[in-house]
Amino acid sequence: AQQPGTPLSDQEYHKFFKFLRNTIQATTACHLRELYGCKNSLVQSLDEYENHGVIPPGPVCSELPENPFFHNFCTFSLYRCIMKKYFLKV
Repeated sequence: AQQPGTPLSDQEYHKFFKFLRNTIQATTACHLRELYGCKNSLVQSLDEYENHGVIPPGPVCSELPENPFFHNFCTFSLYRCIMKKYFLKV
């Protein structure tokens, strides 16, 4: 374990910045979704990419106790954006 107050190792920095890049990309996708909606071709392309080429039909099940299912993938994605749970999976 590193001493508190010391800088991260090269490997730790790599993980740190990789996470930040992923989070920034996720927030950018959320902004696009909020601005243009789920019917936008760019947003649909992102949804297809995230799901190996096919946007899942609804309902979408979830392991979240407060939200066990969503009517469609768009609703699920909006929930992730609003709650800032970008990497939440179903």
